[in-house]
Amino acid sequence: MNLTEIFTDPLQYEFMVRALATTVTAAAVCAVLSCWLVLIGWSLMGDAVSHAVLPGVVLAYIVGLPFAVGAIVFGFLAVALIGVVRDTSRIKEDAAIGIVFTTLFAFGLVLVSVTPSQTDLNHIVFGNLLGVSRAELVQIVILAAITLAALLLKRRDFTLYAFDPTHAHAIGLNPKLLGTALLGLLALTAVVALQAVGVVLVVAMLIIPGATAYLLTDRFGRMLVIAPAVSVTCAVTGLYVSYYLDTAPGGMVVVVQGVVFAAVYLFAPQQGIIGRRISAALRQQATADARM
Repeated sequence: MNLTEIFTDPLQYEFMVRALATTVTAAAVCAVLSCWLVLIGWSLMGDAVSHAVLPGVVLAYIVGLPFAVGAIVFGFLAVALIGVVRDTSRIKEDAAIGIVFTTLFAFGLVLVSVTPSQTDLNHIVFGNLLGVSRAELVQIVILAAITLAALLLKRRDFTLYAFDPTHAHAIGLNPKLLGTALLGLLALTAVVALQAVGVVLVVAMLIIPGATAYLLTDRFGRMLVIAPAVSVTCAVTGLYVSYYLDTAPGGMVVVVQGVVFAAVYLFAPQQGIIGRRISAALRQQATADARM
């Protein structure tokens, strides 16, 4: 099998074309949002929202609504509950996040176990990338387009909020409103990604691309380019590897992202553990050569 056949053979199947479109869409929107999540320090919040949407998805299925409706409602509900527990008790935010998201996620698992369904609802937990329908793909693309448009149109406000919310407030912006908007976009993004990799792995797609880009550049504008580029490349690679090795596609996408992060963590020129030593050695050598 030559290189061309390796790339084209999976595309003869319609389900693989839909899977490719879904994973590229999810990877791109998750990566862009992940840049802000990493800077603000909302990794755990991303975990909370992505898991808390599970009961909303199941309840939406029960009443015959689109999955996105239930997921968005429970995403906002989780954020609200976390705020209530944090603001009305001695419980700190990290503990409040852990309490709310584990409780809602467990509630979702209970609903999955007792809900009679012709659809395997476990796919929501673990992903069903190869089973995405045309209607679901359209829904994913629409939600992703809305999320990306909002992030890019308000990127300067969101970036200022991430770096200096006090200054944002001083120039007339509302930090609480910006934070709420980001959490809402996080809920939308979780809906997009759970169709691809499931609730369990959504947090990886929401954090790894931004963290990888953060190790490669000090400029936020470049992060917004590097993160989706890395994420989409990993998504396509993971999908193709899963096709030829017959493994779970969602899991393989995240594994490839993890491998790329490990490589960057070790070998990035400025921030990599080994890369910094190599760069320092090269600088010392260049200085020594210049003195000769």
